Amino acid sequence: MRPAALARVAAVALPVFQVAPAVTALPALRRRLLPGLHGLGPPDRVALTFDDGPDPESTPHFLDVLAAHRIRATFFVLGAMLRRHPDLGRRLVAAGHEVALHGWAHDNLLLRGPAGTVRDLTRAYDLVADVTGRPPAFLRPPYGVLTGATLLAARRLRLRPVLWSCWGRDWTASATGDSVRRRVLAGLHGGGTILLHDSSGAAEPGAWRAALAALPGLIAECRRRGWQVGPLAAHRLTAR
Repeated sequence: MRPAALARVAAVALPVFQVAPAVTALPALRRRLLPGLHGLGPPDRVALTFDDGPDPESTPHFLDVLAAHRIRATFFVLGAMLRRHPDLGRRLVAAGHEVALHGWAHDNLLLRGPAGTVRDLTRAYDLVADVTGRPPAFLRPPYGVLTGATLLAARRLRLRPVLWSCWGRDWTASATGDSVRRRVLAGLHGGGTILLHDSSGAAEPGAWRAALAALPGLIAECRRRGWQVGPLAAHRLTAR
């Protein structure tokens, strides 16, 4: 193939490679075709996960509730937040929680170039490993939007992308503890992965209080249904 023809093919193929994985943001599609990405594990348990921290205004409150209920969870942290609050990142690990990667900043990676995406995820990965003493095993991109560059970086860093099977829309101004609890439970089944937020850095100010208010009731209902609640690592998802 001549250089000019190769260039034309590349001009078409590279954007498709970058954008195509974003279709996995559709829950019905990934639930059917990619159960691991959907966060589906053994039917006798659920994974509890939090995004967007660590945030000194809010994260300690979640840690207190989890400690009171003897629950461990997975926290998908942002590199920019962890850089500002490394002691809080170490506190997560000391409390027995799993620290996973949410990216560097809360940017839609469709709007980042491939080189910038790989660079940002790599420095966030390195920071998590340095601060916590443990390399992260899981990746959840902001907004649940995967790109070709995100998958490439994940492969290089030996990260397993995992999204979620239900959420509480706890980032909205209208969210309440009751609305978050009802919405999560409406979509939750054994083996599912719950997404909540322990920070309002990318949400309505103070929205984290709705997730915090919902948390004890969610834990109680999961236990009533016979499900163990814990981190993604116990979901038996491999890191590769």
